[in-house]
Order: sequence, then structure tokens, then C-alpha cells
Amino acid sequence: MPTKRTLAAFVAAAALGLPTFAAAQEYTIGVSIPAATHGWTGGVNFHAQQAKERLESLYPEISITITTASDPGGQANDLEDLVSQRNIDALVVLPFESGPLTDPVRRVKDAGVFVTVVDRGLEQEGIEDLYVAGNNHELGRVSGEYIRDQLDGQGDIVVLRGIPTVIDDERVQGFQEAIEGSDINILDMQHANWNRDDGFEVMQDFLARFDRIDAVWAQDDDIAIGVIEAVRQAGREDELFIVGGAGMKDIIRRVMEGDRLVPVDVLYPPAMIATAMDLTVQNFVSNGPVVGQYILGSPLITQENAEQYYFPDSPF
Repeated sequence: MPTKRTLAAFVAAAALGLPTFAAAQEYTIGVSIPAATHGWTGGVNFHAQQAKERLESLYPEISITITTASDPGGQANDLEDLVSQRNIDALVVLPFESGPLTDPVRRVKDAGVFVTVVDRGLEQEGIEDLYVAGNNHELGRVSGEYIRDQLDGQGDIVVLRGIPTVIDDERVQGFQEAIEGSDINILDMQHANWNRDDGFEVMQDFLARFDRIDAVWAQDDDIAIGVIEAVRQAGREDELFIVGGAGMKDIIRRVMEGDRLVPVDVLYPPAMIATAMDLTVQNFVSNGPVVGQYILGSPLITQENAEQYYFPDSPF
């Protein structure tokens, strides 16, 4: 179906008595993401901009508008403007929070817009046409399997969780399933809120209370940065190793360099926003269907494969 822009051009040409050849159909895609309030969302912003430049170069008929918001209310306002002011044909949205953005995204969908939701699902199922996300259960499972294997199925570990959310619960569930049946003992498990300062404070407490720690599951690379600093200040680098998750460039570089303290990472890429944008564009330029769910894997990043996950220009 022609867009409003295409129809307007056709009518204008006819009114001027100009030839009315079929015009190339044009599409506007709105991308709504959180502002770079911490490392991972900084990476989301970087990869969104990279994808915009690449896709607009590849497809001249595609125009992409990126908006960022620092809170759910601001993001809801952005969505309204994308529909009323930009007349978007598609929306790619990574909700700041699932609950407050469910109704605003539903209103976008009701306006006839193709909707892609990224990472954080909405509270009501079936609103979006496409869902793109990482695999949180797998992130936990891969992390647990690595620690279990490296410790030969026995040892004392500590766990630093994220923010109390469904995402955090899924990661922990996958981790616990991976070490089930082994002799690995979780000394303690505390929330560090996907924050390096909280990671530092929680790990300081663990180090003060436990004379022996064989491994740390930090769950997230921002947490891992704080854990690394706490371990080094305590002079206990030779005692343990740390497994984070996401794909932060600082952690990936450590893995590439063979850092014994951080031997691996588990991918939960902020570049998933680019995957979502790619797939959304394909809905308009391809004759293949682009609906349903696209769940990314969570591969183990080792010294052998780390280079392919290293983006030195990214802020994350």
C-alpha cells in the first residue's frame, strides 16, 4: 500500500500536469530507546546510530529517526510525536520500563504502525509484530556451565545479581540449573543492580566475610568492573576468577589479552538494537515475512573468539 507521502507526491504531480510515473515508495522508521544512562544503554545508542547510517545508505527509500529518553514519561511523549509529527510507518522501541510503555506502544500499533519491541517485553502480549531480545536464561546457563567446568564441579562462589526483575530471575534460574547436582556452594547472592559502584560495595562485603572464594558470577559487565576493583584492592586476584556478561569492550579487551582474572565473558549485546532495525527494514524491502520472535544466543566469549565481539569505538 502506498504511503501518505507517496500518494501526496502523485496527486501533486497530477495537479501540475506532470507525468505520473510510479514513485519509489518511501518509509519512515522511528527508533525509541533509553538515553545512555549507563554502559549498556550507551552501547545501544552507539549501535542504533551505526545501523541508521548503514541502512539509510543501503536503502534510499528508508528514513530513520532516533529518539532517546531519560524516563518512561519522556519516552511515551517521544512515541506520540513519532506518530503525529513524523508519520512513521514502523517503530522500533526498547522500553525504558515495560509497564509504563505498554499503553503508549499499543496506541502506536492502533495507528497502523508496524511495531518491533526490543529486549524488555510489554506487559500485554500480542501488541508487537516482532520481538527481538537476548536470551537471559541462556546467559545464566552458559555462565554456570563455565564456572562448574573450571572448578571441576566443586568450590565456593559468590553471585552478584542485577536489579530485581524478571530478566534477573531468568538469569539466576539458568545459572542454578547449570550447577545443580555439582558440589559448587553459593556462599551468598546479593543484588548489585547492574551498577559498578554497587558491584564494588557488594564484593567488598563478600571479601570481608569469606576467607576463600573460588569464583564470582557478576552477571553483568558493569557489575564486573566494580568486582575487579574490589578484588584488586583486597589483593586477592590470584585466588579467584570472575565471569560477567553483556560484551562491554573493556571486558572483551581483557579476555583478548588473556587476563587470568577475567578469562571469559558471556554475550548479551547492546547491538541487538541494530538487529531489530535490520529486521524491521526487511519488512518493507523484502518479500519475506518478518513477524514473530528473534531471540539472540548467548555465546561464551573466549580469548580465541573475542576479537569478533570487540567494538573499540563503542562507549560500551
